[in-house]
Amino acid sequence: MSPTSILLLIASYFVVLIIISYFTGKEDSNDAFFKANKSAPWYLVAFGMIGASLSGVTFISVPGLIGSEQFAYMQGVLGFFVGYLVIVLVLLPIYYKMNVTSIYQYLEERFGVVSYKTGAFFFLLSRVTGASFRLFLVALAMQYIVFEQIGVPFWVTVVISILLIWIYTYRGGIKTIIWTDTLQTLTMLTAVVLAIILINEKLDWSYMEFLNSEAFAKKGQIFFFDDPNAKTYFWKYFIGGIFITIAMTGLDQDMMQKNLTCKNESEAKKNMVSMSVLLVIVNFAFLSLGALLFIYAKKFGLDIPIVDGRTRTDLLFPEIAMNQGLGKGLAVIFIIGLIAAAYSSADSALTSLTTSFSVDFLNIEKKPEAEQKPLRKKVHVGVSAVLVVVVIIFNLLDGSVVSNLFKFATFTYGPLLGLFAFGILTKRQIKDQFAWIVALVSITLSFLITSLPETVIGTYIFHWEILPINGAITFLGLLLISRKTSSR
Repeated sequence: MSPTSILLLIASYFVVLIIISYFTGKEDSNDAFFKANKSAPWYLVAFGMIGASLSGVTFISVPGLIGSEQFAYMQGVLGFFVGYLVIVLVLLPIYYKMNVTSIYQYLEERFGVVSYKTGAFFFLLSRVTGASFRLFLVALAMQYIVFEQIGVPFWVTVVISILLIWIYTYRGGIKTIIWTDTLQTLTMLTAVVLAIILINEKLDWSYMEFLNSEAFAKKGQIFFFDDPNAKTYFWKYFIGGIFITIAMTGLDQDMMQKNLTCKNESEAKKNMVSMSVLLVIVNFAFLSLGALLFIYAKKFGLDIPIVDGRTRTDLLFPEIAMNQGLGKGLAVIFIIGLIAAAYSSADSALTSLTTSFSVDFLNIEKKPEAEQKPLRKKVHVGVSAVLVVVVIIFNLLDGSVVSNLFKFATFTYGPLLGLFAFGILTKRQIKDQFAWIVALVSITLSFLITSLPETVIGTYIFHWEILPINGAITFLGLLLISRKTSSR
């Protein structure tokens, strides 16, 4: 496809999103922006959340993981499923009982203002970083596919991307996101299914023949129990996956804000259970695609793309979809799927960051009604600018996008995990003014643990298990600054 055709395709896609935002954003109230008037159908929320959970990281990077760890990622996906059940049984009842706008309001009621601000701060830090990594990944792919060819600098690509998000979210907020996420999820999954079908045809296989092939057997190992030191060891991935889900979904304003748009707790639970089952299936499809990409590359002598001297397995999917003659249909749906992958998480991140900063730090709900909407819109612009700056900074960094994203999140989500766990599992009260110190100490100790030299830990490689370790350190720190209380 020519750069002009790709740009027209992108423009057409955003016209559809803006039309959706026009109809869903007519009310333009804070209640609609923050909570969608608590009227969102649970099945739409569930389907849309799949796209938000997967994002550009899964769309681009998860297929690329096949080259280094086969299907080991599925061990984490099984952990995700268990984590979603914990959210359904433990966290959702708390949020609905309190009728919160920001989930971190729980910490204020349970412990006090400092704990509340500490939790909200670490969400903001985590989500800005996570959303920026996702945007960076997809902006990089778009730069590789089209914008580099027409001489557009990377920073301009980033500015345009976030400006487009701002345009279709600034009025309707989460009410708009529910509907755009549904479209984006459908588009993303269509791209993956079509790619699997067309690559199998090129390899002269049906999907079942592919799964039963010798080539797949060499790429498709799921369970790894042999080496506890390895990153792919089952219990690391599985237990880490449970806590990643609890922290990065259940304790994350971005993801839970969607759940809180459902009419009641019962519908929110239906949403989470449905999504957890679908995510197992969808992630297996993404990994199947990854195996096909590597099998295809080997059979036809295709080199893994190299950018700035670095081998980028992230770019194998776009290279095959766009440049290997598999048909214009795949190229078109890949571009739309790529855009959908980027914006299904980035748009909701922008909305949730606006919500959290407005509610948690500016106390927008306590201000005069006439001031609330203008303030929310100013925050929305400010958050957009922050994302632009952070994505551009990430372009200067090295390393795997997936690894960096989850490695950073294990540190910043750890204090959230510890604070909520202590509040739910104990009846003790803490010295609230010291909560932020406990959080910083926990992050520092966790980082030092992962930085231990081989003379201490040997060949052991830390993975997602650092998140529960971080949460446990926070929990113990809170225990040290706590006292018994007769009631909550």
